[in-house]
Amino acid sequence: AMALCLKQVFNKDKTFRPRKKFEPGTQRFELYKKAQASLKSGLDLKAVVQLPPGESINDWIAVHVVDFFNRINLIYGTMSEYCTEKSCPIMSGGLKYEYRWQDDSKYKKPTKLSAPQYMCMLMDWIEMLINNEDIFPTRIGVPFPKQFQQVCTKILTRLFRVFVHVYIHHFDSIINMGAEAHVNTCYKHFYYFIKEFSLVDHRELEPLVRMPQGRGG
Repeated sequence: AMALCLKQVFNKDKTFRPRKKFEPGTQRFELYKKAQASLKSGLDLKAVVQLPPGESINDWIAVHVVDFFNRINLIYGTMSEYCTEKSCPIMSGGLKYEYRWQDDSKYKKPTKLSAPQYMCMLMDWIEMLINNEDIFPTRIGVPFPKQFQQVCTKILTRLFRVFVHVYIHHFDSIINMGAEAHVNTCYKHFYYFIKEFSLVDHRELEPLVRMPQGRGG
């Protein structure tokens, strides 16, 4: 399964394109458009992440979790040829931080994986959650489950680790590809969002603590 999984990761035509779409005509689609419009308007990112008046916080979080998943998935997709079993045999953020994978099915205990394996498990796990109607309901009037924000915290915490790994281990590649401004903007947006709603434990943020603005900016 892992070999197949990795084959999919590196077959860029098949993966690394936004996989979850918001249905036009739904409230969440309108929210998504509103969020994108304020993002493009050049507003301060701290203002962009704030909950618009009268909107539901869970809807706002849902829209952002899906959008960040799509965008970070694409960022990692463009980097993935530099992140190999050989270059990154463990999923780490520098010498001090190592991330182990755990889920409720295959890996019941925290398990050491290479960075590409970890990323593959992570993207599949998030995709499974956001496509699960019991967790991310898309039908109007269907309430969010009680544990919705806890699930989002777990998703966002793990997505933050993608930034940690990419910034610390692949920053040269980001610069060589001319993607620095794009990655920094995405990181800043993500960072201000999780801070605004206290969605990720501050200890998780420590590996990048000196760069809330993104590297080099």
